[in-house]
Amino acid sequence: MRKLKWPCLLGLLIVAAMPTAGMCAGEESMSSILDIQKYDRAIHIMAMLLVGFGFLMVFVKKYGRSALTATFLLVSTAIPIYICVDSFGWLGKAPGAIIDELILAEFAAASLLICAGAVLGRLKMPQYLVLGALFIPCYMLNEWIILENGFGIIPLGRFADTGGSIIIHAFGALFGLGVALTMTTPKELVAAVETDDASDRFSMLGSMVLWLFWPSFCSALVPPEQVPATVVNVILALSGATVATYFSTVTLRRKISVADIANASLAGGVAIGSTCDHATPTQSIIIGVLAGALSTFGFAVILPWLQKTIKKVDTCGVMYLHGLPGIMGGLIAIFVVKGLVGSEQLKGILISVVIALVAGYTVGKLISILGRRTVPYLDSEEFAE
Repeated sequence: MRKLKWPCLLGLLIVAAMPTAGMCAGEESMSSILDIQKYDRAIHIMAMLLVGFGFLMVFVKKYGRSALTATFLLVSTAIPIYICVDSFGWLGKAPGAIIDELILAEFAAASLLICAGAVLGRLKMPQYLVLGALFIPCYMLNEWIILENGFGIIPLGRFADTGGSIIIHAFGALFGLGVALTMTTPKELVAAVETDDASDRFSMLGSMVLWLFWPSFCSALVPPEQVPATVVNVILALSGATVATYFSTVTLRRKISVADIANASLAGGVAIGSTCDHATPTQSIIIGVLAGALSTFGFAVILPWLQKTIKKVDTCGVMYLHGLPGIMGGLIAIFVVKGLVGSEQLKGILISVVIALVAGYTVGKLISILGRRTVPYLDSEEFAE
């Protein structure tokens, strides 16, 4: 073993004699490392928003350029609005670390994209921007009430929703449903949402990008020591949903539906969100299987029946990928999260549902004032050839 020279020994003695300075430097270094790790997950989420959601929504054959452009615009609208509004402290919450703010803004953008999926192809491009500008404050209000003890309704830490099953997914889907209730014309009701092999392949690509980065989405803000277990739980839930979707789509439709595979396979990630840092691996698989089966049943059975019943169109079927699995995940938290008060969880779910539907319907009425598309699901109305 090599001997230490006197200058090295002297340096060690100086560091040992200054424990406070050493600890402060260590804490700063650890904070920087954690911020870098959060940055990595933030970029993963950004890939989900732009590539994942963007390509998932190009399944409409003649609306691909519009779907990608709308995704680009919605994300670029949502993130600055969220960060700016939060910086003003209007909702009584002091802004946190800037990287945390970015991740929270990305969550809001994800919920907005879910909402927009319900009316995809039936809005003019400027209307998507208006939708984004009006959606984000409503999302932030609900987030403040449910997670930040807004109005003193739900005590801090009494609502379990780490990965946003309710706050992000169910809220976005129900808000979108509220908008769709005001934005579906008789012409749009009978218009076919056409797909082809190319649009289906791009949609599958988007789904796989979402699947790949979903563990980063759910673990983005959990404590470092809980990240490994959270990541594993999310992957298990996604795997369970994917397998369940295959068997469900073959059972219900007799053949494989690409739309079911591209969408319902992700339902495990939606449903595990509320309990991703609490569930066991076995529970995660079960949650994923149940979510995949529920979502597939929604696409194959509930969607066509409901569309005929209420005469409204949910273009992307967001209620069956995000709405129903999200609510299911929020309810399952009552049985999985130890010490959780069921009445508080139910109260939070109910509040989110009411705010989303009422705000979505109101925003839809406002957007409809700006006019209607001449032909739905068609790029050429707004894009140069």
